[in-house]
Amino acid sequence: MDRAALPAAVGPKKKGNVRFAFACAILASMTSILLGYDIGVMSGASLYIQKDLKINDTQLEILMGILNVYSLIGSFAAGRTSDWIGRRFTIVFAAVIFFAGALIMGLSVNYAMLMFGRFVAGIGVGYALMIAPVYTAEVSPASARGFLTSFPEVFINFGILLGYVSNFAFARLSLRLGWRIMLGIGAVPSVLLAFMVLGMPESPRWLVMKGRLADAKVVLAKTSDTPEEAAERLADIKTAAGIPLDLDGDVVTVPKNKGSSEEKRVWKDLILSPTKAMRHILIAGVGIHFFQQSSGIDAVVLYSPRVFKSAGITGDNRLLGTTVAVGATKTVFILVATFLLDRIGRRPLLLSSTGGMIVSLVGLATGLTVISRHPDEKITWAIVLCIFCIMAYVAFFSIGLGPITWVYSSEIFPLHVRALGCSLGVAVNRLTSGVISMTFISLSKAMTIGGAFFLFAGIASFAWVFFFAYLPETRGRTLEDMSSLFGTTATHKQGAAEADDGAGKEKKVEMAATN
Repeated sequence: MDRAALPAAVGPKKKGNVRFAFACAILASMTSILLGYDIGVMSGASLYIQKDLKINDTQLEILMGILNVYSLIGSFAAGRTSDWIGRRFTIVFAAVIFFAGALIMGLSVNYAMLMFGRFVAGIGVGYALMIAPVYTAEVSPASARGFLTSFPEVFINFGILLGYVSNFAFARLSLRLGWRIMLGIGAVPSVLLAFMVLGMPESPRWLVMKGRLADAKVVLAKTSDTPEEAAERLADIKTAAGIPLDLDGDVVTVPKNKGSSEEKRVWKDLILSPTKAMRHILIAGVGIHFFQQSSGIDAVVLYSPRVFKSAGITGDNRLLGTTVAVGATKTVFILVATFLLDRIGRRPLLLSSTGGMIVSLVGLATGLTVISRHPDEKITWAIVLCIFCIMAYVAFFSIGLGPITWVYSSEIFPLHVRALGCSLGVAVNRLTSGVISMTFISLSKAMTIGGAFFLFAGIASFAWVFFFAYLPETRGRTLEDMSSLFGTTATHKQGAAEADDGAGKEKKVEMAATN
């Protein structure tokens, strides 16, 4: 039977293995709390930072969005770091860096020190965003990969909610103390995370890349639905790593096209001279990250108090309280999405989610435009429309585009370019987020806040067309089986070898099972 026609692991599932993979995914994805907390807490803390440090709107925009630009350093460095020291210790490294950044921000005495703290924290966020979905995808069985790989987005939303709650809880403190505690307390989860991650196993794919087959077999046995799936996953990973299928042992020598020659091959295969299929994968992986951020989610989440104020809601407590409702809505709907990814599939959720976002953005833009044109009147229906559309927008985002971006981009890249491919996706994600965050106030002044959201609605419309035309369904596929969706990603000799391998798939699995 053609494996492409049938999702992997259709036999009886071992519940203990699913629970183990579930626990690993939770621990790895908790790094995403760091970014979520920063986004959530800065939305409210910015109100008090601007008053205390007496900074203008331009300085505030830069402060809010610059962390995303700084995170580019971490996301690019994370690829090489994770290939060098392993996925697990890279997660610990990310937590340590963010701890230092949060501490510096909490102790800041001026704008310059606060900016330096965001520089350090941004590097940690870049590491965390890249490594969490990669580790989770590599440790998850195909049958639950969509569910488990959506966890980073779940924890981003949970972190945002914690940040909103922190704003509400500490808003009554003095002006000088309140925002510093809001930012500094973010160091606490990073310490807990660093210790908990040490109990996780290493990624089986990284272990095979290092020739540690015995260790990889142990992890695969614990994280696969069936012994047959574990054998099949091992065979696929060995092929992708260039290890002969009949080569067995606790530790084996991986063919030495590593080092600078391997790095050049990775860049050549993915960027400089990609095949048509590899180019399709790259555009799909990077494009989904671009549209996730350019459709305006950070404008709503990061500047939610300002948006609600424009919608006619006044008073810090009311603004922060309504913002908490946004965080709760995002968190609830992201939890719903995790149970639908492997049941409904990526494409249906992605297209329906983006369609709902378009309608919500148009409604929000209309309401804000009406309110801005009647500044001396309280137009109740427009206020209600704005609040409803904000809640609907974050709900639609969280049930589709939010989690699927991380799931999809982490699973489509071939093994030897996965670290670089995911790093590029995260880089585009953070750069786009930074541009939106650092220009939203200026954009709102230039074309009105309603006009800004009409612009985001237009971008989301382009996103829907891109997703419909360019992104195939990946539900139920193993990571090594993705190339069949896009055509062959192999080049030259590798292509011939993989073509031969495809013809003998059943034999390959049998050989792996007997080793």
